[in-house]
Amino acid sequence: MEKISEMLAQKQLDAYNKQDLEEFLSVYSDDVIIMDFPGNKVMTKGIDEMRIRYRQLFKEHPNNHAELLARIVHGNRVVDHELVTGRANSTPKKAVAIYEIDGEKIAKVWFL
Repeated sequence: MEKISEMLAQKQLDAYNKQDLEEFLSVYSDDVIIMDFPGNKVMTKGIDEMRIRYRQLFKEHPNNHAELLARIVHGNRVVDHELVTGRANSTPKKAVAIYEIDGEKIAKVWFL
């Protein structure tokens, strides 16, 4: 399970950095949920909302890039610590994402 979890996290990161929307979305379940951590406030629900959100992000920030600083893989969960750069009018910032895999798709994401 850990190998699949890490492969999915890496595939979505690579596609994110290429701004390849369809490849990026291909690793997510149709009913994916993206939440804030620790409150579990839902930010995005479902692949269609995710497509809208990330299409806009890629359009507004063509130089957007996430550098992987560290990764922890534990069963069906992956924790990525990233440095995000290339966003207009923004300084580089560190981000943490937690991915939960169900089957062979990312089903839930938490951002810290």
